[in-house]
Amino acid sequence: MFATTKTKFKIFILQKIRKGICDMETRIALIGIIVESKESIEKLNNILSEYSQYIIGRMGLPYQKKSVSIISIVLDAPNDTISALSGKLGMLPHITTKTIYSKISSDI
Repeated sequence: MFATTKTKFKIFILQKIRKGICDMETRIALIGIIVESKESIEKLNNILSEYSQYIIGRMGLPYQKKSVSIISIVLDAPNDTISALSGKLGMLPHITTKTIYSKISSDI
């Protein structure tokens, strides 16, 4: 029940933001991700799909010489959202992340 209420609340807030009722400052950010094992790729993609509304672009490069994949994610999102996504990704095994924030901010 709690998860359903939480989901409904998120949808409600997003609808208000899109209608302009609630102003929220956003920032441009880049999350660099190094995937050292394919073990976490499914979880990584599931997390990224949860935040797809904030993702401007994504680029992935397989680096076969070192057996890693390098992914860059560009976002336009509130600070809390960027931090939450970065934190979730950083907790995945065999994945290293680094987040860079722009100095530019804007209102949704």
